[in-house]
Amino acid sequence: MQKIITNLCIIHQHPKILLGMKKRGFGSGRWNGFGGKVADHESVIGSLHRELKEEANIEVENPVKLGILEFEFIKNGEVIEVHIFKASKFKGEPTETEEMSPKWFYVDEIPFADMWPDDIYWMPLFLKNKKFKGKFTFGENDSVLESNLEEVEDL
Repeated sequence: MQKIITNLCIIHQHPKILLGMKKRGFGSGRWNGFGGKVADHESVIGSLHRELKEEANIEVENPVKLGILEFEFIKNGEVIEVHIFKASKFKGEPTETEEMSPKWFYVDEIPFADMWPDDIYWMPLFLKNKKFKGKFTFGENDSVLESNLEEVEDL
């Protein structure tokens, strides 16, 4: 089983969060944070900075890791390990790119129906600055077959 290491960063300036509509590739048509695969020569945090620049034309300051989630996709045997970060400060103006179209949402209006189905589980911990680990198993049509999520002291 192949494991892919990725990162995800969500900008949170209470009472709003910045999400991006994925325009192509894996996850297209869904609102999500910004991020992607960690290349062989990159660190997780180095990759995070590169992805934010490529996807939203911004540079985050002091991202904080809040979660590590593992996603298993039954249909193809793929496992994705996602390192989830939060940032509140950034440089630049979020702009649309070939890959993402950024938009601010109030936290009580997060578009969960148009996001990955696991987001509704861990987002409350994220918004409260709680650290968490978990695993989600996806079946047909990206439905959640199994979930395991816990708040942790350290990552």
